Amino acid sequence: MCTSTIEKSSGNVYADLGMAHAQEMLVKAKLTSKISDIIKGQNLTQQQAAELLALPQPKVSKMLRGQFRGIAVPEMLDCLSRLGRDIDAVAKPAHRTTKAHANGSIGRVNIVSAQRAGNDQGDGSGGM
Repeated sequence: MCTSTIEKSSGNVYADLGMAHAQEMLVKAKLTSKISDIIKGQNLTQQQAAELLALPQPKVSKMLRGQFRGIAVPEMLDCLSRLGRDIDAVAKPAHRTTKAHANGSIGRVNIVSAQRAGNDQGDGSGGM
């Protein structure tokens, strides 16, 4: 008989897998998800998206497939801007009071899309 152990996720699959730069990878994954939602919502082909984003089409293809190691976070933020999104960055004290956070470790990063009333571009708005 096979028994399995189930571990509760930390909320960051990259950290759970012990990957280097796990926080950055999670941010990139969330940004990529938003970029993909907007591209799909605007019914753009990868070539059209590449032209709009000022990126080579193969780079857009890799990013949309989750291969974003060669793409910096600021480049992804620029993609969102080129897709007609305003970017707001808010830094605030972590509201969780676990020992790890009380000792000054890393806070969490949340990527949220806001949608104006009447916006029907289908960009998959909502928090992650």
